[in-house]
Amino acid sequence: MRDEAKIKLRENLRGAVIARGETDYDEARALFNGMIDKRPSLIARCVDVADVITAVKFGSENDLRIAIRGGGHNGPGLGSVDDGLVIDLSAMKGVRVDPAARTVRVGAGCTQGDVDHATHAFGLAVPAGIISTTGIAGLTLSGGHGYLTRKHGLTIDNLLEADVVLADGGFAVASKDENADLLWALRGGGGNFGIVTSFLFKLHPVNAVFAGPIAWDQQHARTIMQHYRDFLPTAPEELSVFLGLKTIPSGPPFPEELWGKRICLLMCCYDGAEDGGRKALAPLLDALPTPWFNWMGTMPYPALQSMFDGLYPKGMQWYWRGDFVKTLPDAAIDAHLEQAARTPSELSLMHLYPIDGAVHRVGSGETAWNCRDATWSMVIAGIDPNPQKAGPITRWTKAYWEAVHPFDLGGAYPNFMMDDEGDARLKATYGSNYARLAEVKRKYDSANLFRVNQNIRPAA
Repeated sequence: MRDEAKIKLRENLRGAVIARGETDYDEARALFNGMIDKRPSLIARCVDVADVITAVKFGSENDLRIAIRGGGHNGPGLGSVDDGLVIDLSAMKGVRVDPAARTVRVGAGCTQGDVDHATHAFGLAVPAGIISTTGIAGLTLSGGHGYLTRKHGLTIDNLLEADVVLADGGFAVASKDENADLLWALRGGGGNFGIVTSFLFKLHPVNAVFAGPIAWDQQHARTIMQHYRDFLPTAPEELSVFLGLKTIPSGPPFPEELWGKRICLLMCCYDGAEDGGRKALAPLLDALPTPWFNWMGTMPYPALQSMFDGLYPKGMQWYWRGDFVKTLPDAAIDAHLEQAARTPSELSLMHLYPIDGAVHRVGSGETAWNCRDATWSMVIAGIDPNPQKAGPITRWTKAYWEAVHPFDLGGAYPNFMMDDEGDARLKATYGSNYARLAEVKRKYDSANLFRVNQNIRPAA
């Protein structure tokens, strides 16, 4: 790239432009997933919409591959690109709550924690994920599920409007009244259609919740999974329970005598008072053995959202695979237990997140997210701080997924997919919506400028 082009970009951008070889380059290019090492030519740290427009035009005019980074939490490292341009939105962090309208306007650089902090002051919340360091942009554009999903739907089901910088450098508002096709595609279609610079979400009353982890020796997991499977359809939507097969980390706050032991975990959240939560959980817990610990208690919603942050800092080695799961027959449970008994590290895990309730009340064609009849979104994640464990955690994750995938649906939550799974997986994920997404892609990005993502190619 010509030096004069870089100089011109610096002159026209209010934010910083960081080039390869400069002092803070290595820090700026570092990714959440330490397994991935990419070296972009330039990183444009945008501070406003004008910066994003400038950066998009620069990347297009200089024939650079463009990666878009929001909160930077993407597992396959799609927030960066070798020898290309990273458009970094992490400085665009404004959050404005309208308590009367019960809406919040959120900048694309915000994390889930930024949003929770701002909305909690008003006793309100956006349904989102389970880790507060997750970027709200990437979470939203691929769907977004978490503790409030059963009651209030996916994050995209609460997305009312988005400001978008398009591939030609133009600007559009996507809402039900303006560019409705673009809003439809943004609700689950990822970063394929433009760069979203802000989101407008619907809020819900959420304040204190009765929540926390309950853990059993993994030798009881078959019984727990069977009862959990049968209990979930009867549970009130105020109650969310995700199931995990994992290992107790060797460190506080966990009892030392349990360090390194494999567990079956139920992570519970009841949106309401403790007495209601205990009543809702009783039919499940009364049928199960005595747990090793039950740490449920009443807490502010943001405290729950940040509970696991310390376990998963930036820079760990990650490899994950996901699936949508409709049923959990006994044969599938046996396959899970066989693979979970071989975890290659203390942090490696399998989680089943409920995506029933309110999610099922939205039609499969109403948003880009097509899979509206699954019961769970599953993730299998090999995780370790040691780079030398990258091979073992990857092999374990793939073997686990191959063992259980025959019991699951064809697609997966895009945020639980790596970049090596192929077009067939993406088409299975979007099902009958894929062709429509390709048409919207053709309309808004016919040259596929935004292709460093789970890419939907433009229709011919």
